[in-house]
Amino acid sequence: MRFRPYSLYLSLLALSLVASASGATLCVNPFGNQNCYAHIADAVAAAAPADVIRVSPGTYKESITITKPLSLVGQSATIEAKGLPRGIFVDGIDAAGLSNVHISGFTIQNAQFEGVLVANASAVTVSSNTVLNNNKNVVDGSCTDLPPIEPGEAQDCGEGIHLMGADHSIVTNNTVRGNAGGILISDDTAATHDNLISYNVVTDNPYACGITMASHIPAAVSGSSVPLGVFHNTVFGNRSQRNGLAIGGGAGVGIFASIPGAMSYGNVVAANVVSENGLPGVAMHAHAPGQKLNDNMIVGNTVRNNGPDTADAATPGTTGINLYSLMPVTGNIISGNNITSQANAVVVNNPALVQVEFNSFQARNSGVDNLGTAPVDATNNWWGCFLGPMTPGACAAVLGSNVQFDPWLTSPPPLQPLM
Repeated sequence: MRFRPYSLYLSLLALSLVASASGATLCVNPFGNQNCYAHIADAVAAAAPADVIRVSPGTYKESITITKPLSLVGQSATIEAKGLPRGIFVDGIDAAGLSNVHISGFTIQNAQFEGVLVANASAVTVSSNTVLNNNKNVVDGSCTDLPPIEPGEAQDCGEGIHLMGADHSIVTNNTVRGNAGGILISDDTAATHDNLISYNVVTDNPYACGITMASHIPAAVSGSSVPLGVFHNTVFGNRSQRNGLAIGGGAGVGIFASIPGAMSYGNVVAANVVSENGLPGVAMHAHAPGQKLNDNMIVGNTVRNNGPDTADAATPGTTGINLYSLMPVTGNIISGNNITSQANAVVVNNPALVQVEFNSFQARNSGVDNLGTAPVDATNNWWGCFLGPMTPGACAAVLGSNVQFDPWLTSPPPLQPLM
């Protein structure tokens, strides 16, 4: 077979495109020697799109704003943001169309607001970081000097990691500890959708939830008078523990709609371990007319030793999963969860059908407590013994009315994936 010069030209062109797409590598070290920068922000300013910035071990007292596609790779590096607004800000508000930013390998600590904020950007990854003791502007459960782009963060200063107006982004394998709240997904500046929150360890964030998906009042910069929506996000394989134990409290994972018209729908919470949080392990709230809290799936989670819900969403004791809505919300599924060491496994107060099926309940009081009047399909659950909920004191019970529980499982469902 003859080798055509035209084919050689195309091959060389393809190689040049690959090389140009990979970008250059810049370096940062605390001394600014060996042709490296002494400050991360200076390297970011000098970088071209698709460049990689490698940051050597050391402590860097600065706040970094990113407005171009690049990779920021820490090698046991610490961003010390004491007295500064944020550790890292991926700013797609001022750089429209921003995408393909990658942040990994840092300890990010002591910022006034978020450790990491991603706003109005796509395809961002935040991985393998330790986000520690941020949100320093929280005083007595209230955020002081709140930036106008974040009207919904008055209680938590944006939490440790915050996706706001982000899409198709991944937050994975981070440790998020000691912030006001853990990881927040909100819609203050634009719709936030199709993001993945996976394999993070989120612990001991006292003022809010471990992981929160919340639709908020829109910021002026959004140009919208109505909430923009938090939808089609996936929270998978995380550990959320001992969050929300201080003023205000928080769940292990929360899906919330805050004001009329708020929308938190079509989200998936799957295969997480959720324990010892101040509010229920998973809490879903819609408090006002016109809110959309539809089509969320709570699947395959391990839930234990969480607290009760409060205020209008109050539950009669400690609760694994709570779904509360003032108006009918539809299409929510609670399935395949293993719920133990709770007074109540699942509490429902919603004027529409909720499916609660194929779960394992080892609750002290109720497997399902329906505080409303709409139906709950609670068939095919394991109630802690083969006799089912018809045997009070032996199995987890059914409380409230309009709960369909027959047939039930006579042995625990196979809650682990088949190998």
